[in-house]
Amino acid sequence: MVSSSPGSVLRAVLSRWKSYRHRFVPWVALNLARNRRTLRYVSESSSDKLVPDADVNSTLVNLFQALFRADLYRQRDLLHMLPDCTKFSYYNPDIGDSQNCNTERDAILQVDEILYRSLGFTIERRLSSLDTAGIGVFISRGFVPKGAVVSMYPGAIYQKYEPIFFQSVGNPFIFRCLDGILIDGNDKGISKSVYWSCSRRDQLGPLKMCDSTWLTSTPHNPLAVGQYVNNCSNEKEANVCYQEIDVPDTFPVELRQYIPNVCYSHESEGPLRCVILVALRDIHCGEELFSNYFTIIR
Repeated sequence: MVSSSPGSVLRAVLSRWKSYRHRFVPWVALNLARNRRTLRYVSESSSDKLVPDADVNSTLVNLFQALFRADLYRQRDLLHMLPDCTKFSYYNPDIGDSQNCNTERDAILQVDEILYRSLGFTIERRLSSLDTAGIGVFISRGFVPKGAVVSMYPGAIYQKYEPIFFQSVGNPFIFRCLDGILIDGNDKGISKSVYWSCSRRDQLGPLKMCDSTWLTSTPHNPLAVGQYVNNCSNEKEANVCYQEIDVPDTFPVELRQYIPNVCYSHESEGPLRCVILVALRDIHCGEELFSNYFTIIR
């Protein structure tokens, strides 16, 4: 049996504390005054919209349509099931084996190129510029203008009354919406298993109602990495903010396969909740994305 030294135990405790102190209400209350730059103030929840929902929806539809066109080589059976008016907007008789991605690297390059052509930038996950922050999200190519949708927060969606205790244990990736709805963005452990189960449950034949590839290293939706955006600090000011949107009923059914969210309950009523990250200012290539984990509603 190998015994742990007091020093290693202390380091482990401190490391765990740094990960979870932002969820410990007494610590948050005591540190608000000296961490003003890490706070975001909202006058009222209904006006917490930097970008109109219609513009966000248009951005996502345009990107997802580009992804769908690139994926048609592996979704031809699905294309034939769509209404003619929808089918003809995608149909390309020249699609052939040249569209096929033979390796994981080819798939990543293709998705990044689609994102760049659609929105003018690409993003990637790598070691954060903040000490002890772990993985962060960076602009790896191009330029992000103020007000642009730069990322999405993936995960299973829980209503306030639904059970999430076991999923929340040791889980720093749970996002709380302004109305109390929770989004579990953890791509490991129980959270991963729950999402896989829900995503398969909601599938209608070949029609997928959500994206589960964000649980892997090669997400089909390149924006689905928002859970890795780190909290700002007094040295690193926030350059993105969270914005909650509800997916409209008119959202194209063939594009729902790129939405990285699914409801925990099959009987959940109302529109699907999503959280996107919007640029607070122009963001240049090489910059890391930082958000505000704390929002104060006045």
